[in-house]
Amino acid sequence: MTDPFLSDFLAPGVDADEVPELAALASARPLLDAFITLFRGTEAEVLMRLLVLREIGRQADAPRWSPEALRARFTYLEPVKLETVLKRLRDNALLTIGEDGHYALSDIGRNAVAAIAMLLRFGEDEDAELGFLTAQLAGLQAVGSLTPEALGHLLSKLNDLTWHFEEAIASGSEFRILDARRRLSANGRWLERGTDILNALLADPEVDFDIARIAQRIGLAQSRLARVDAAFQRALNKIESQRVTLGASGISSSDVAAWLRSLDANAVAGLVLDAFAAVPELPLLAGGHELLDRAEALLEGSSVTSDADAGLPPPDFAGTEIALQAEDLRLLEHFTHRLEALPAPQPLHHVVAGGGFAPASYRLSLLALLADGAGSGAQAGPEEGPVGSFMRLPVEVEFGDTLTAVGEDEIAAMTLGEVRPRTRPLEPVSAPSAPTADLALTAAAAAPRPPVV
Repeated sequence: MTDPFLSDFLAPGVDADEVPELAALASARPLLDAFITLFRGTEAEVLMRLLVLREIGRQADAPRWSPEALRARFTYLEPVKLETVLKRLRDNALLTIGEDGHYALSDIGRNAVAAIAMLLRFGEDEDAELGFLTAQLAGLQAVGSLTPEALGHLLSKLNDLTWHFEEAIASGSEFRILDARRRLSANGRWLERGTDILNALLADPEVDFDIARIAQRIGLAQSRLARVDAAFQRALNKIESQRVTLGASGISSSDVAAWLRSLDANAVAGLVLDAFAAVPELPLLAGGHELLDRAEALLEGSSVTSDADAGLPPPDFAGTEIALQAEDLRLLEHFTHRLEALPAPQPLHHVVAGGGFAPASYRLSLLALLADGAGSGAQAGPEEGPVGSFMRLPVEVEFGDTLTAVGEDEIAAMTLGEVRPRTRPLEPVSAPSAPTADLALTAAAAAPRPPVV
């Protein structure tokens, strides 16, 4: 190691040969020089070198390329730039050129291309680092060259994942927990593959002690990750118990938060415009002279007394006659009048739809009660009032077992059914049973909106 620039990074009086950690890197200088050649320069230069090198390496049946074949293969590149890239790769031993003038990948160049291709193999939905490390361990185990250093990289990655998942749970954020849970699920196959590798290592009685020690620690880290999913579920259950539904709209606080997260910063700023003030808008009750007088008195050590009456105000009796808020049954009464004037059988979604998702859900629940009362032969509900009038309607409701697409009025799909005038009267029997209709009303994706009454 005679590189004069190394002395700039070492402490005074320390020679590079005295640092054993540099020995492994120094022995791999040819491979390191290959990667330096590939990744030195601008981003465009790096991309062009990787592009040319990978395309040359893909020709497995005939790995040797003539200059004419290369120019025909890379017709989309400027000829002078292509020659510059080929010369750079050839001068730095990534490409070799034979006596016949044909190009081919060198051993170092092929290893570099293979390493990059393996890293690019993993999808965006997976953890590329965990997949690469696991695949690397599987290959090293297959050729019998597994090292404690390679196992240590996997152990470090597993501990980093554990820390990330614990941070997500501690944050109490539903969205961070769901993202972390999806990440854990996407990496499930790599965790299973790592478990297979560990089982094979620990079953070998002649395995090296350092390898067995790190393998046991990896097993403990994987056990912690296996318990994380249950911790995710407990945290989500706790969040679910604190979820708030906005009136009768069917929209929860999580839906509002998800909608807000989908907006950009300018849209969110527009929502809070004029909603609050940056500073309290209160009149100034004391001038500069009054504040200065109080400050001087405090600095002199004298106490400032106040002549204001600090006693409690006299007791007062609150009114006991509070008018109870009347229940709003206008939607029920309007729906009753509609069903009374029903001329002929109509599909269920035509009768229920109107006014948005919340009123449609309310009408569907009323029809479920009406269908259950009619099916048991009872006229359920009170004898007087809007509810009793609705339950005595001469209407029959029939629900199917399938869904029908609606695609309008905030409704995506709905249970298939029919509402028709009753053909014969029903004889009343005992009290009605609980609703048993298995109904479904799916809301179409929409931004949160106030409930419609």
